[in-house]
This record gives sequence, structure tokens and C-alpha cells, in this order.
Amino acid sequence: MGAVERPVIRQLDEGAINRIAAGEVVERPASAVKELVENAVDAGARRIEIAYADGGKSLIRITDDGCGMTADDLPLALSRHATSKIDGSDLLDIHTFGFRGEALPSLGAVGRLSITSRVEGGEGCVLSVSGGHAEPVRPAALSGGTVVELRDLFFATPARLKFLRTDRAEAQAIGEVVRKLAMAEPFVGFTLRDVTGGGEGRVLFRAEPESGDMFDALHGRLTCVLGREFAENAIAIDAEREGLHLTGYAALPTYSRGSAVAQYLFVNGRPVKDKVLIGALRAAYFDYLSRDRHPAACLFIDCDPHLVDVNVHPAKSEVRFRDPSMARGLIVSGLRHALAEAGHRASTTVAQATLGAFRPEPGAADTAPPHRYQAPATGFERSFASYTPERPSEEARAAGYLSQAPERDSPRGFAEAGFSQMAASARVEPTPFDTPDSDLPLGAARAQVHENYIIAQTARGIVVVDQHAAHERLVYEKLKKQMAQNGVASQALLIPEIVELSDNDCACLLDIAEDLATLGLGIEPFGGGAIAVRETPAVLGRVDAKRMIRDILDELSDLGDSSTVQARIEAVLSRVACHGSIRSGRQMRADEMNALLREMEATPHSGQCNHGRPTYVELKLSDIERLFGRT
Repeated sequence: MGAVERPVIRQLDEGAINRIAAGEVVERPASAVKELVENAVDAGARRIEIAYADGGKSLIRITDDGCGMTADDLPLALSRHATSKIDGSDLLDIHTFGFRGEALPSLGAVGRLSITSRVEGGEGCVLSVSGGHAEPVRPAALSGGTVVELRDLFFATPARLKFLRTDRAEAQAIGEVVRKLAMAEPFVGFTLRDVTGGGEGRVLFRAEPESGDMFDALHGRLTCVLGREFAENAIAIDAEREGLHLTGYAALPTYSRGSAVAQYLFVNGRPVKDKVLIGALRAAYFDYLSRDRHPAACLFIDCDPHLVDVNVHPAKSEVRFRDPSMARGLIVSGLRHALAEAGHRASTTVAQATLGAFRPEPGAADTAPPHRYQAPATGFERSFASYTPERPSEEARAAGYLSQAPERDSPRGFAEAGFSQMAASARVEPTPFDTPDSDLPLGAARAQVHENYIIAQTARGIVVVDQHAAHERLVYEKLKKQMAQNGVASQALLIPEIVELSDNDCACLLDIAEDLATLGLGIEPFGGGAIAVRETPAVLGRVDAKRMIRDILDELSDLGDSSTVQARIEAVLSRVACHGSIRSGRQMRADEMNALLREMEATPHSGQCNHGRPTYVELKLSDIERLFGRT
């Protein structure tokens, strides 16, 4: 083999440097819109107009009424790493969206960029740059503020154009960026136009500046951006812990979505995608929603800039907290507290869906099976003492933790009996009284239909309650409360199970050993990178400890925290509550029905069952009258 030629190290020219930087900062037209709108907000703008053509590929124009720039500022603004947003070298003391000074020179390097600006009391000026080559500053006519116009994005790097999506997809991405920034800045007005084809174009989105305090302004802006339904079914969040302040709005569990498209998170006003915060949002709702449903929320965390690092991603879409567990815990506890205060409240969309169901499709046939009469049972509900649980640990077995053939006299059977006794003591007892007041939130029971649905009259209309779903939730909440008071019983393994791990994984588990012990999972070091599992939660029966430990580690790696064991235990409690609740087909007396309604009013989360479905539907009198054409 011949000698290898020594490579020569060369300094890249300014144009190549800017194009490389642009590839990190500007991925698509929506990235350019984000950077330019954030600059307008940082300039103190109170009204911002965004116009684009052909999905932003041929034109992006941002007009604002901010402070503007002088003729001396413009050339400096287009040089790399020049900014007015940080003083000195403290990259943690950041109070603005931008701070790197890369956006404008990057856009000028890959497109045809012109900036027209005017400061108050000064003269208008314009600077143009094409493919990194700037022209001299010229006078321009402008009443105030700044107009940034970007044409032919990526003309200087045509290879990037091949990776762009259709005009429609790029336009949708621009709209999403504008809506996120509109939520972050409710006191700023936003207008989004599509000017493809020329002229004034058509307005796709408009949000007028909001007024009032922050909560009122945010509520008004969310009504504009996310719709009136979200605003009507969201609860205000306001919680604080050790320098972190959580505010915003989160939707009721019965107002859930089929995907995570309605989850918006902001840190110091900056829209972010942070897996710790997303995991915390999911954890806060995991006890109220089924796995195929996702919560809707718009949450803001505000803190001292020194507690969070925003300089971890070129697009500034990721952040790193000094104490991630504190931020996660604040979201979980803040949301759970707010949801508990919502009590039995259910979303208004449930009633709207019910009204829609009252309008049958033409030609629809009645295919309902004939009703079978069942003799009424005595007492308010069956006693758990006479009930044999139908394998309540099936939920855990489905996750792969349990063996397929538990022994008849295993500790699981003992635990099931214990939980059966807990469920028996958690019964809702009837409260006798003469005439219930229909002014109560869930009104007074008037009838039971099909031995499953309670019809109650309220001051404003009627309420239809699913007796099984409602009582299932009541029993479940009482079981959870008793478990919190008495702790989780553990069963000692006759032979501890040794799980071989890496040193790092072992250290991560031992750091949370005390937390796991409160849930009945006892672990201790076994030398090297191994741990010994000595106790498991009794309610889970025979457990595949190795698989459970691996799942906990995966969750720790992904979210920074683990709720695997707690989720499995609460799944078993949910199953026990389901089997111990009032069954469909059970006839109830008036005092029993009213007792159930009163208990629902006093129990948090009773507006949805353990699977996230509503437990009752409320129809206003005006809605009923409209069904019959009386209004």
C-alpha cells in the first residue's frame, strides 16, 4: 500500500459556514416563520402579521409594530452571533426567545432576504441579502416597526428543496407554529395569511390582543386557538414548588383525544417538546384515561432562567431543568389536585354527543335485543364477602408480569381476600331522607330505566347516570384511599430473585428503592451490578420480577421516573372495584339511587369511570325543548 496523503486543514469561508448553520436552524419554512416571529415578539411588537405563498417556499413576510432597527443596526443584525438579547456571556440569564444571533444570517445564506425597518423618530431603511451576499443599506418608506421578507427559501441550497413536503403540509406546519406562539403571547395580536396567487390573500388565522389578567387573557386566547369546547371543558392550573410556577389549563378527562395533538407545553413562555414534561402530563392522567386516549392541556412553567438551560438544541425546542424530578412532580401533583377539585364534573361534549345520538339516521332499524327481567336484589349491593374475585390480577398478567397458573393457596389469593374486605367496607350506604332537593348538582332521582340508568331531575334539566360505571368509580376511589392510608401489603419471596444489571442501571434502581418499598417491591444490592428482589406487591400475586425490573428501568430512562408498579396495583384495584360495583340489571330503590347521586357529588373524579368514560350525562332543559321544537 502506498503512503496515505495527509489531509490539509482549511478554514471554511463565511458563506459555507452560514449555510451549515442554516441547516441546523432552518429545517423548513415553518422554522423560518418561528425564528422571525420570535424576533418580532422580542422587539416588543403588539401586532404581528405573517403572510406566506406556496407553503412558505416562495415567500414568507413578517410585519410587526415593534421597536425597529436603525441603518447602523441592519448590517450588524445580519452578521453571525450578533444579538441585542443577552448582555455578556451568561447563557443562563435569558429572558427572550432568541439569543444566538444566527437566524437572520442563516436565512440570508439560503434565501433572498430583505429587512425594512424604522425606529421611532428615525428614517426608514432597507437591507437586502441574497445567498449570503449583502447589498448596501438604502433609504425606504415605512411608518414604523419592521418588515422581513424572505423569498425563494433554499434557492442557494437546492438539495434541501427535495426534502420539503407538499405546499399543504408546509402550510399546516406554519399554522401550527403561529398558533403555539399565539398561545405563548396572549397579549400580542396575530394574523396569518396565505397570499399564494398574489393580492391580499385569505386570512387563515386571526387572534386579537387579549386584555385582563394572565389567566383571563390565556383563557380568551385558548378559546380562539383551541376552540370554545376546550375552553369550556378545561380547568385552571395554578401550582408552585421551590421556584417553579405552573399555570395554564388542562381539560377534564372526559374531554380526551385520540392522539397527543392537543398537548402544549411552555417553559418561560417558550414552546418546548420535553419528554420529561410530556411523561409527567401522561402520568397525571393515567388513572383517569384508557391507554388509547390522550389528555388535552396547555401548561406553562415559569422559573428563574438559571434553573433551566435552553441552549441545548439549535432550534431551542428542548430544555434541560436543573432538577427534572421537581418539574415532573409539580405537573403531576398540580394536575391531580386540580382534577380532584373538579369533583364530579364531566365535559359538556358528553351532552352534545348525547343530543346528536337523539337524531336517528334515516331508515335505521331497531335491532335492540328484548329486555330480560331480573328479580331485584336485596340491600344496596352485593357483599364482597360472598363474592369470589374473577382473577383480579389479569391486568398484571396481560403486561407479562404474572405466571399463567397461580397456585390456589398462593399469597395472591390471600391478598385478593383482603382487597375484597376493603371493597366491602367501601360500599356506598343509602342515606335516608324525605324529598331530595333538585337544586343539588346531580338533582333528585325520579326513575330507573332498563335497570341500569338513573334519571334525575335538576334545577336546569335532567341527568342520566350509568349506575354501574358511577359506583365502580366510587368504590375504586375508596379502595385507593384505604390503600394510601394502610400501605401496600408485600409478600416475601421464599427464594429472592437475582437480576443482573449494569452498574448504572443498578444505581438508578437503588436510588428509588425507598419509593419502590412503599409500593411493596423490596430490592437490595447483591454485589457487582446485581440486585436481589426480596418482596413483591401481594396483590399482584406471582410476579415475573425480572421483567418488571426491566420495565421500571425503561421507564426511568425514558421519563426520569417510573409509575409501573403503582399502575399495576391500581389496575388490580380497578378490576376489584369493577366486580364489586352495582351491576347492570340491578333494580334500585329511590333512597339507594339518591344515595348514589350524593356520593358522586362528594367524590373526586366521579364524572368518569375507571376507563375514562363518562358516568353521567346532563341535558339542559333548553336542549330538551329544542329536541321537541319548542324553541
